[in-house]
Amino acid sequence: MSDALLLFDLLLALAVVAIAAAALLVRDAFAMIVLFVVFGLLSALAWVRLAAPDVALAEAAIGTGLTGALLLKTLHHLRARGMAGWQPGAVAQRPVPRAVAWLNAGLALAVMAGLGVAILGSPLRVTGLEIAVAEAMPLSGVENPVTAVLLNFRAYDTLMEVVVLLSAVIVVWQIERGAGPAPAPSLGPVWQGFARLTLPAAALVGVYVLWAGAEAPGGAFQGGAMLAAIGLMMLLTGLYRPHPDHRGLARLLFVLGTVAFAATALLVAGGGRASFEYPPSYAKTLILLIEALVTISIAVTLTALFHGREPVALKGDLRHDP
Repeated sequence: MSDALLLFDLLLALAVVAIAAAALLVRDAFAMIVLFVVFGLLSALAWVRLAAPDVALAEAAIGTGLTGALLLKTLHHLRARGMAGWQPGAVAQRPVPRAVAWLNAGLALAVMAGLGVAILGSPLRVTGLEIAVAEAMPLSGVENPVTAVLLNFRAYDTLMEVVVLLSAVIVVWQIERGAGPAPAPSLGPVWQGFARLTLPAAALVGVYVLWAGAEAPGGAFQGGAMLAAIGLMMLLTGLYRPHPDHRGLARLLFVLGTVAFAATALLVAGGGRASFEYPPSYAKTLILLIEALVTISIAVTLTALFHGREPVALKGDLRHDP
């Protein structure tokens, strides 16, 4: 059995490298995106083999699903604006300067060499922080060590990740402001019926993944990505149309997770503890509250990133004309 798994792991590693190389070398933009999605799925499977289901869920939901959808939407957006450089086969018309290509290759080789030296030079059979995390688990408020690390032991890093998402949607709205509208892709009436049947179940799964994160693989980012997939489906099928009146609510939901995260840190620090040093009796409640609000912000932010531009009033609409 171990020989079969070893063969599977070798084939998986070779497939990941081969798909990554193909995504870099193929000249068709659509094919690049498809290969990127396949690469993400294989990477998620690799994380499963490395006994990291939390990372695998995040990779499959965010790194593959939503990022792939964003890339496809970007390609559609560029083609709709008549940018011929993004048409199939047109990438070859704008060759990369040889000096830039060699510089990129050199930097990539340097990164690979650095990673190789770090891996080969690292000691074997070292537990790292595993023992420290295990000893602190009774005070963390949750039973899943990954959630304990992300929301308790290194909550600053997770807060900054939420801030990055907030910054991304602010930048996108600013860049797109004033740009002319581009036709949005539509899946048609068949997919509308499919969406109406599956979206309630998908919402339940997203909420369950959030709730299960306290004890099993899951959490805010995985649950938020699944809920964002619902938003993407609603946009694509036309079940929801962003309206200028919704901008205030959208902005509130964008900052909801960041504000809750930072307010909790300040509240705990005001009680004489270090930031994010939750009182053991309230740790689980605070973590679940933060995760729930962060999940909402992640879902709305990722959906807004897919939509792209800030909802604005059409010309002639006197009620919403800015």
